[in-house]
Amino acid sequence: MTDGAAPRPVRVLLADDQPLLRTGFRMVLGVEDDLDIVGEAGDGVEAVELSRRLLPDVVLMDIRMPRMDGVAATRAIVDARLPVRVLVLTTFELDEYVVGALRAGASGFLAKDVPAEDLVTAIRTVAAGEAVVAPRILRRLLDRFAEVLPDPVTAPPRVLDTLTEREREVLVQVARGLSNAEIARELSVSETTVKTHVGHVLTKLRLRDRVQAVVLAYETGLVRPGK
Repeated sequence: MTDGAAPRPVRVLLADDQPLLRTGFRMVLGVEDDLDIVGEAGDGVEAVELSRRLLPDVVLMDIRMPRMDGVAATRAIVDARLPVRVLVLTTFELDEYVVGALRAGASGFLAKDVPAEDLVTAIRTVAAGEAVVAPRILRRLLDRFAEVLPDPVTAPPRVLDTLTEREREVLVQVARGLSNAEIARELSVSETTVKTHVGHVLTKLRLRDRVQAVVLAYETGLVRPGK
């Protein structure tokens, strides 16, 4: 690619069993020059098949779908080690499924009635390798649905032994829903230093993003729901 050339558009796969919703998403995303809708799936099985064949950058994944739900489809995509990231779409009535989707490897979630500009921003963020679940929202979900998380005994804290004391402190603050700027103030360090520590935590624990870091902190018992 020559200097000044436009970057490759983000390739998006729509997975929802309601054709009208897929049409709506296509209309919203189709006007963006840097987004390219490469396919549509009407159920979870088709979403996995098209992910394997088309290798989109991002799958917009509905939770409730026939043949295979969004959680199982997300797990199948992640387990196949496809270079595909999943952004889950949900409603308030289905919040309990979000934790399962995140633990399955989703890069975040949005409500289906999210403003168009927020959806577009979220897709770009996920495609860039980041998570889009606000930490505070994730913490509320984990607090509310803590019973779906495994017993800490099944995920012994030894997994955290590779972290330095400061990295562990940063992970605790991430799990409590603090942004990098808030963690910097809490620990009296620079925001750049916090960002570096977060990067080390993700690398050492082999995590994809902050979302998985928060889930791991709860799973290992480093942070307890409601604390």
